[in-house]
Amino acid sequence: MSRTRLVSRRTILRGLAAGGLLPLAGCSLDSRAPAVMAILDRAEALTMAAQRALFAPRLALAREYPPGAITPYFKPNGSVDPDDPAYVAERQRGFAGWRLEVAGLVERPMRLSLADLRALPSRSQITRHDCVEGWSCIGQWKGARLSALLHAAGLKPQARFIAFFCADSLDEPPDPNDRYYETIDLVDAFHPQTILAYEMNYAPLKVEHGAPLRLRVERQLGYKMAKYVMRIEAIEGFAGLGQGRGGYWEDRGYEWYAGI
Repeated sequence: MSRTRLVSRRTILRGLAAGGLLPLAGCSLDSRAPAVMAILDRAEALTMAAQRALFAPRLALAREYPPGAITPYFKPNGSVDPDDPAYVAERQRGFAGWRLEVAGLVERPMRLSLADLRALPSRSQITRHDCVEGWSCIGQWKGARLSALLHAAGLKPQARFIAFFCADSLDEPPDPNDRYYETIDLVDAFHPQTILAYEMNYAPLKVEHGAPLRLRVERQLGYKMAKYVMRIEAIEGFAGLGQGRGGYWEDRGYEWYAGI
């Protein structure tokens, strides 16, 4: 998608914020006023319909860049060092005993090591990460294709979304019952550029960028790119998760569909 289209969308959002209709403040929104949420719901429905209609075919790729375009310093955002005891223990062991749990509406639940994930069909891509705060960075990512993992697990017919549950909490103090989570639909889950990244800029993923595993769903804004992924579930709907809006920041007022 063109830079002009992205800037125009951001300009609209900022204009709504300036007019008091959309009180967003980077990634620190706490307002859940019913009137605001209603506006966001209507805007989100229009945005998603427009974005889906603009992609022809639906699996159009996000722009990819040459190695020379990689940003020298890729800004980490959100959590940079989770203090969850289980995560800390695995980090200290170099994630040797870490396992990704794949569960929910799947025929074959799995627990996968990093070696298992590296054995799945992979993809390497150099893409631009666009943050809702307004900054962008370009980085190289390599990881297992989410589609390959889902094919291996075997989705049940009622599965409609994929949920990602993470080790980090952005609350102060950290709330173990309010971990970061995200959801995407099957269109994005099976998109060829949607990967579970274990490598960034030709090296193992660093902790501040989500080690050992993070989601990359390249046609959406950065807050959809869940870091420190510990469990994946295929689900029929997300009304029963968190506040029922499909993600940590979505529960605090952000759009569920954050297409760019």
